[in-house]
Amino acid sequence: METDRHGFTVMEVFMVIVILCIVAAVAVPRLSHAAEENRTSDMVRKLHLLRSQLQLYKAQHAGLLPGQEVVGGDVNQTDFIEAMTARSTVDGYGPYINQMPENPFVDGDRADDITFVSDVDAVPTGLEGTGWWLNTATGRFRACDSKFHTAY
Repeated sequence: METDRHGFTVMEVFMVIVILCIVAAVAVPRLSHAAEENRTSDMVRKLHLLRSQLQLYKAQHAGLLPGQEVVGGDVNQTDFIEAMTARSTVDGYGPYINQMPENPFVDGDRADDITFVSDVDAVPTGLEGTGWWLNTATGRFRACDSKFHTAY
């Protein structure tokens, strides 16, 4: 008594699984690398936007950074963001940005926070725990999430 069996053998199923594993091993790293590149591009785009708006603000406000009262003076985050997102009292300039953008590499509430320093020789370390870094003495604005990204 013979029966007609239709289906796959164990060897055929095993070969399909092996091929799928090989394809996954090749595709997954490429996809994760693409996601990383996308986040880096997003961060660089946000840096470019913020830097250009900072330069515009300085040009329209006699060299002052947003929130500064004197050139080279201290700045705090509240005054900085208010100056960037509200209409200026000087000739009605602004707003320069709608809201402070988040660094895509920083998770949580600190992604849009800024570390302010006033030492001319200071450089970001990437360990500050904020998304952004601004040297009020030089006007340098950087990403601040890792040592690698502080170079941008």
